[in-house]
Order: sequence, then structure tokens, then C-alpha cells
Amino acid sequence: MPDAAASASPAAVIAASPFLAQLVGMVRAQDSFGAWDGKSDAAVLAPYVVDRAARREIPIIGDPDPELLWRVELFYNAAGIAVERRTGLIASPTIKINHEGFGRAMLTAGRLVVYSKYHRDIHRFGFDTLQALGEAGDRIVDEAAAMIDRFPEVANF
Repeated sequence: MPDAAASASPAAVIAASPFLAQLVGMVRAQDSFGAWDGKSDAAVLAPYVVDRAARREIPIIGDPDPELLWRVELFYNAAGIAVERRTGLIASPTIKINHEGFGRAMLTAGRLVVYSKYHRDIHRFGFDTLQALGEAGDRIVDEAAAMIDRFPEVANF
């Protein structure tokens, strides 16, 4: 049974996700020369969409590509800004990835770790669809906001 959201246009998927709207803004803010001015929001987010077959072809030997690390950083920065917009508290990302592609990404608010994820093969960072990207980002924002609601005295410290 096909999912109605899966058949939605890319513009509708982006509009429905506060995280995707934030990520588009973060990526566009990095475009100091206007190279992406004529591109659609879906085209700007296209590097984040890597289907399973394409991920299998990406070698995990060697240092992660600097552009990939930049995309990961923007992903978590957008999540942090989306959390801040939702809760009013600054959610700072901390990302530490070693040269083999292993590492951790965390969001903290005050003294509280509101989100933490360990990455094993950052070389293959990506999502099957634009909708999956949005759902993953929105889930991070939801989890972080729930953690802040649960421990507000630590998050406000």
C-alpha cells in the first residue's frame, strides 16, 4: 500500500518538516557566491539523499570526504537550531568523527545531553528519500525537546 506522503512533491515534504526548512536555510546560508540561488530546495538537499544501492558502492576505506563531514555538521546544526526554535533553549551540537569514519554527534542544552548518536561508517551518511531525511531530523528535534521537557532544571542551567 503506497504511502500518501511518499507520493508528495519535494516542496510539500520540505514544507511539512520544520527540520527540513531549517536545513535548507543552513545550506543556503553557506552559499556565499550564489551558486545555489537558482536551485530548488530539493536540489539543495539532494546530497543528503543516498539510496541503499548507492550507499553500498561508497567505500568505507580512507578518510571521510570533507564535503561529507560538512553535510553532517550542517545536519546537526540544523537540528540544534530547530530545537532552539521549539524550546527557546540553545541546543549546541558537538561532533567528533575520527579519520576512519567512527564517532559521535551530540546535542546539549545547558548541562543536559538532549540527543546522542554514535556513527560507525560516516562515509555512507545519507537517507533513502527526502521524506526519510525529514523524519530523521524531526525525530531528533522531538527527542531533544522531550528530554528538555523532562529535565528543565538541568537544561536551563
